[in-house]
Amino acid sequence: MRTIQGVSVSAGIAIGTVRVLAAVDYAVERRLIDDPQAEMDRFRAARDTAVAQLKQLRDNVAAEFGENKAELFDAHRLMLQDPDYAECVEGLIAQDKVNAEFAVKSAAEQFAAMFAAMDSSTMQARAADVKDVSRRVMNVLQGKRDSTAQDGSVQGDAVQNGIVQNGIAQNGESHIIFAEDLAPSDTAQLDRAKVLGLVTAKGSANSHTAILARTMGLPAITGIGDAFDPADDGHVAVIDGTSGAVFVDPDEATLTEYRRRKAEAEEHLSLLRKLKGKPTETKSGQRVHLYANISRPSDAAAVLANDAEGIGLFRSEFLYLEREDWPTEEFQFDAYGQVAQEMGDRPVIIRTLDIGADKQVDYFNLSHEDNPALGYRAIRICLTRPEIFKVQLRALLRASAYGNIAIMLPMITSVQEVRDAKRILEEAKSELRGERIDFNESIQIGVMIETPASVIMADELAAEVDFFSIGTNDLTQYTLACDRQNPSLERFADPHSPAVLCMIQMTIEAAHRHGIWCGICGELGADLSLTDTFLRLGIDELSVSPTSVLPLRNVIRNH
Repeated sequence: MRTIQGVSVSAGIAIGTVRVLAAVDYAVERRLIDDPQAEMDRFRAARDTAVAQLKQLRDNVAAEFGENKAELFDAHRLMLQDPDYAECVEGLIAQDKVNAEFAVKSAAEQFAAMFAAMDSSTMQARAADVKDVSRRVMNVLQGKRDSTAQDGSVQGDAVQNGIVQNGIAQNGESHIIFAEDLAPSDTAQLDRAKVLGLVTAKGSANSHTAILARTMGLPAITGIGDAFDPADDGHVAVIDGTSGAVFVDPDEATLTEYRRRKAEAEEHLSLLRKLKGKPTETKSGQRVHLYANISRPSDAAAVLANDAEGIGLFRSEFLYLEREDWPTEEFQFDAYGQVAQEMGDRPVIIRTLDIGADKQVDYFNLSHEDNPALGYRAIRICLTRPEIFKVQLRALLRASAYGNIAIMLPMITSVQEVRDAKRILEEAKSELRGERIDFNESIQIGVMIETPASVIMADELAAEVDFFSIGTNDLTQYTLACDRQNPSLERFADPHSPAVLCMIQMTIEAAHRHGIWCGICGELGADLSLTDTFLRLGIDELSVSPTSVLPLRNVIRNH
């Protein structure tokens, strides 16, 4: 057995035979031409044909996956119709007197390099898109066939191994596709009945190829790099789209374990089919909003796949934890905006920076603390280092123009902390107004209830904010005076303690007295043994891991 670690871009498990796609040779001969105008006319005609092909592909994707998922190919058409792109191609033809194919390839390389050099990971991912649309034009110029043409007369590069909509040619079997890379248009044409999963050497979680894989429900892993081996063709493999692990020639124990996991996943999928789109409502009509917790932008796909109604906790600190230097405003805006756009109208509640205690970052240069759980962390860092906090708030406000974002403040113990945070938020709003940058002026602000102090002050806090979200992990720790990182205290740190449940009840009652909603975003929210208790207490929202959404909805609907 050979184990390969890649980057997860689409969750799920696939077990099957590998089909390796040979890398497509995009070599283009450079030819000097005598008639630049004729060559420009060739380019324009090829571009128009490529635009028509993309229109057909867009319509195919819209019919199967919905209009919002087809917008990618509208963007591809706009790329081809961009005057700057055409000017670059035609300029190369006129100045260098080169053939249209070579000019298109050169222009694609220039634009791809420009995108790749940008700070935004979303814009970096567009480098692959400009190469994809340019390849389509080159294919037309070279007389290659493409399967998306309306008359059915042409077929794309992906058909080289028979993986597009007419199915895998060889024995009609389903395969796990291994490739150096896959373009978005190739991915959109995959026959889901014949493709079990995708593994690529190149690519990123932000690429349109990755987004399409998630949309299509295909387990996908990227970034295996030099571990990509064409000799794997025909071998059995297991891919774990959640962990990013690939097992080639798996041993019996691995096969048995993943067959078990796959069966569990299929049972979960059956539950999804039964409950998707159904309200999270008890038989008596009590409505509960059921959201999901995430740590990274790529997790949003799992939220949608499990039919959560929104994101109740986006742990923004992971944008800091996974870097070696400060995340810039642009980097954060890109991450928050990506999630907001992917979630559409569904709420996205983003917790502001919660560094400290068990989450340490070297470049913060925090001093050693004997008791970090009670130390310099979360909102305390933000309020004493406002230059860090304002960068995040500006990014959050800018992203709020692209979706339904709310801001949640962690580790609050006093009303003054909330007012100080709101003052810095107002400063950020004022700056953006001055810069004529759009944001949601009425963005909602909430606080996490994690300490006995915040529970005791809940009435006063409720007058300052739009919602409460109870972080039961820390609330249990601080209520019972039990360090959650100390395994020897596990028997004493009982989240079912009457003291903890009383804290939750007091918080819900205070919220409702002041007309705001109250949710739970800690692990306790997914504890099915407490669902009845939370319903009885009148909880408004529960935010849990994406895979816990459907089992919890099932219990609530049967209550």
